[in-house]
Amino acid sequence: MSLRVLVGVKRVIDYAVKVRVRPDKMGVVTDGVKHSMNPFDEIAVEEAVRLKEKKIAKEIVAVSCGPAKCQETLRTALAMGVDRGIHVDIPDADFEKVQPYHISKLLAKLAQEEGIDLLILGKQAIDDDCNQTGQMTAAHLDWAQGTFASEITVDDGRLKVLREVDGGLETIKVKMPAVVTADLRLNEPRYATLPNIMKAKKKPIAKKTAADLGVDLAPRIEILSVNDPPVREAGQKVESVEDLVTKLKDAGVI
Repeated sequence: MSLRVLVGVKRVIDYAVKVRVRPDKMGVVTDGVKHSMNPFDEIAVEEAVRLKEKKIAKEIVAVSCGPAKCQETLRTALAMGVDRGIHVDIPDADFEKVQPYHISKLLAKLAQEEGIDLLILGKQAIDDDCNQTGQMTAAHLDWAQGTFASEITVDDGRLKVLREVDGGLETIKVKMPAVVTADLRLNEPRYATLPNIMKAKKKPIAKKTAADLGVDLAPRIEILSVNDPPVREAGQKVESVEDLVTKLKDAGVI
C-alpha cells in the first residue's frame, strides 16, 4: 500500500515540569517554562514512521497548530522520520482560547487538502487531557475511527486496531481513510539521532493560518477560573478494625 499519513503534534509544557497557576487565575504559567512534544503525539509519530519503514506509508506529514515556537516541535517530528511539516500559525493571545473543536476543524481541512489516507493523533494532550480532537476530526470528515490504539496492522486494505477499553482489549477493523488515536502501549518512540536532527533542519515546513483554511477560531467555551487542586488533608493511622469503625462512625460516614 502507499498511504499518505498526517500526524498531529502539539507543543505542551514538559511532563517533568510542575505546573503553576497564573496569579490572575485564568490559565497556567507558560513563560520561561520548558516545553516539548506531547508524549502521546510522539507515539503517533513513531507509529507513522514504522508504517513508512514497512513500505505501507509513502509520505508522512506532521502538523502543529499554535505560535511560532511550535516549529521546534515540528523539527523534532522531522528528525524522527517525518517527511515535511505544516505549521498553522496561531498567535499566543488567540491560542489560549483555542479548543479541541477548532483544532479538529483545522486538521479535517488539512486532511482533505493533502489527500490523506490515515490521520494519527495522540489520544489526548497532557496539558488539558481533553481526549476530544481525534473523535471530533473523524466526525468532521465522516471517516472511520479507531481510538485508544495499542496495536495497528493493515489487513486486506483495512486497518485492524487493537483498542484499550475499560473492560480489557477490543479488536476492530475500519475502512480507510480513517482516524486513529495512539495509546501509551502502541510503541516506544525512538530518540532522534544527531544526523537526523541535522537533516531535519533542511526539511520543508509550510506555514498556514486558520483563515487560509476557512476556520473561525471564536471560542465556544468561556474559562471562568483556573485553580490549584485542593491540598489533601493528612490521614490518620489506626491500630485495629474496631478503631477504624469508631473513627468512621465519629465522622458520620457510617
